[in-house]
Amino acid sequence: MTSDPIRGRTIPPFYAGEIGRRAAARKRAGLPVIPMHFGQPTAGAPAGALVVAHRVLDEDPLGYFESMPLIERIARHYGETYGLDIDARRILLTAGASAALVASFAALFRAGERVAVVRPGYPAYRNTLRAMGLEPVELLCGREHDFKPTATMLRELEPAPAGFILASPANPTGAMVDGAEMAALVDVCRHRGIQLISDEIYHGISYGRRAVSALEHDAHAVVINSFSKLYRMPGWRLGWMVVPMQWASDLSAYLINMFLTASTLAQHAALAAMDEPADLSLCVEVYARNRARLIAGLAELGITQLAPPDGAFYLYAEVGHLTQNSLEFCIRAVEEIGVALAPGIDFDPGEGHRFVRFCFAVSEEQIERTLDLLGPWLRGYRDRDETAADGAGTSIR
Repeated sequence: MTSDPIRGRTIPPFYAGEIGRRAAARKRAGLPVIPMHFGQPTAGAPAGALVVAHRVLDEDPLGYFESMPLIERIARHYGETYGLDIDARRILLTAGASAALVASFAALFRAGERVAVVRPGYPAYRNTLRAMGLEPVELLCGREHDFKPTATMLRELEPAPAGFILASPANPTGAMVDGAEMAALVDVCRHRGIQLISDEIYHGISYGRRAVSALEHDAHAVVINSFSKLYRMPGWRLGWMVVPMQWASDLSAYLINMFLTASTLAQHAALAAMDEPADLSLCVEVYARNRARLIAGLAELGITQLAPPDGAFYLYAEVGHLTQNSLEFCIRAVEEIGVALAPGIDFDPGEGHRFVRFCFAVSEEQIERTLDLLGPWLRGYRDRDETAADGAGTSIR
């Protein structure tokens, strides 16, 4: 007896998950893995957050919960970081940024409407939009555009989309729009009736200048953030939204119907994590050193076509001189030397076959080990490829 077919829209897999499965199999076999495939820090939550979590586990039954102290602390964060006075009633806690995205798409758009996304960009934007009966419209933002969308791109979309998802800093490129660029994008959205959703999950992780919040230019924007990146709590599944006051009740209804409440344990721990600035800064300093070392080390290995990221903890590298199949390249890297990378086809279905993403939110020792492993592997990789071109071997292309 066969099972019923899936009746919803078919969407592509998250290909980094395939690398993750192979990395996990390698670890089960007792072999080392350097985990640079998923976008997550490896250092773990701040120590103060863990102390609180242990106490809460002993004392609290962990029922459904909404932490007003955490909501108020997030509101204060916007004053401390951006100079904004945000009413706490505009802040909604979510089961990670992913839940915030799903609720936003469901609440703000009708089935069939078009929503602009950046390519290369986070695959769950376009895939979730498709799964929910919406149409992603891609803005092509390659190296010639510094991987950033422009107001002109948004202005020239016809017809105007119902929404626009902006991530700054962005995944997978780390590209970040400045204040003038943000203002220009906001101006187009305002004049064309485009709802801006600003994914600010990597705020607090930047190199040289702080990230600009959409709320500094547009009080009508929906802003999404999370404790997964700066606060190093990806598995705790906790995020938040800042929404216009008039929508707060309606969006809250979507969240509670779809997801009930965010993790109780995570809410208690996150409140402590927000008051660990020294711990958070130390990790960002490690990322900055990793960024510089990885850029220099890859250049020595012949991987030079990349843009230094303004923020986040990713390096999006072109490897078209080595392969035209980034998924197979990543599979071989994890299986042969234990270096787990994300294939570019996750982020760009059109050109991603020539790119891979390195997540450098690992230790400095792991960055050095990655470069040590890649050096001889890439030399052998080129040799195998040249042999294949002569018809005597197997090419990965």
